Amino acid sequence: MLLSQRCHDFNWEIPCVEERKLKTPSFVKTVRFSETESVEDRENSEEVLFPDHEMVQWTSSSFEELFLAEDWENITDDRLLRKKVLVPGPQQAEHPAWGQEVTVKMQGVLEDRTVVEKDPKLVFVIGEGDVNQALEECAIAMQQDEIALLLADSQYTYGLLGRETDIPAWAPLLYQLQLLDIREKPDPLILPISDRMRIGNQKRERGNFHFQREEYSMAARAYWMALDVLTTHTRDGSSDVLLEGEEEEVQDYRVKCLNNLAAAQLKLEQYDDALHTSRDVLSLDPQNVKALFRTGKLLSDKSEYQEAMEILKKALKLEPSTKAIHVELSKLVKRQSGGKDTQKWQAKPAQLLGDNIAPFLTPSKKKPPGISWTFLLGALVVALGSLVTSVVLTARN
Repeated sequence: MLLSQRCHDFNWEIPCVEERKLKTPSFVKTVRFSETESVEDRENSEEVLFPDHEMVQWTSSSFEELFLAEDWENITDDRLLRKKVLVPGPQQAEHPAWGQEVTVKMQGVLEDRTVVEKDPKLVFVIGEGDVNQALEECAIAMQQDEIALLLADSQYTYGLLGRETDIPAWAPLLYQLQLLDIREKPDPLILPISDRMRIGNQKRERGNFHFQREEYSMAARAYWMALDVLTTHTRDGSSDVLLEGEEEEVQDYRVKCLNNLAAAQLKLEQYDDALHTSRDVLSLDPQNVKALFRTGKLLSDKSEYQEAMEILKKALKLEPSTKAIHVELSKLVKRQSGGKDTQKWQAKPAQLLGDNIAPFLTPSKKKPPGISWTFLLGALVVALGSLVTSVVLTARN
């Protein structure tokens, strides 16, 4: 099998997800450089975000009517992302640019006016995918201190999958927004290690959210951004002074990101990139079974059988009960034999081999040899001779 052929799915392609469910409202997965209060406090707050401009005052019409209304401004040419300015910003107020960090007050509702998103201080970097596309596009179109309504078709928010458990599939959303602040994105390499780990882990979780939605390109992008942040180096190339355990924790997050990135690259059929990423994991954690398995499988697909065998044997030694490793080793043996199914992979029980869990080959059982035609003919002649002799003796008598 060539490397260009699609790899079969296996259990270790799925990124590791924390125990809590990835409900992922836009304000939960944003990247914040300074946390002043918990996300849960913001979500559960009963605070009225826009006391002078309540949403009900502006949303008595159906969404279909609002999409067709003449007094709304089109942000995109397809008329599926529209805004209506309620309070304009100061005359000389600036617009944010791609790559800048903004703070936005935000509330979002479904067509029945059920509130599904709410945050008095939503912080995100425009263009990094920390929030849905609708919020990024609208932020670019706003001035500082402006208050506006944003009507977004589902293709700019949560699309055909919606969002468990509160946003249905294909559901458009209506937001009320105020652009509070615009600033340059802080350089993560000058941030404390603890902030880098928090930011990197948030971006990794965002990648997991996209992976679960089968948005593999966006998942890979999020993992790359997480890896850019998850470093112990400073801008001048030196290493930061670390607290006890911080270096190991950063490395652990990097291994998770790299493994998840390799899984996304496999889904995108970027096999050479996935192999390179898996080797990066092994440079940090030589005993990582996921990376060993992926590396061995990809090398086998490239017909590099000897190295593939060594790596898969190492993975088997670490996890002798994992069926996927046995299956891949059997495929590898078959490929080495030229595709002829003359040999079968078997692994001796771990209790018999101890630490030396090595594969061995057993030849396939041969069929018992058939009875020769010569033997049958001789037996027939003997039988006929006996019959003739019996007839002659009977006649004489």
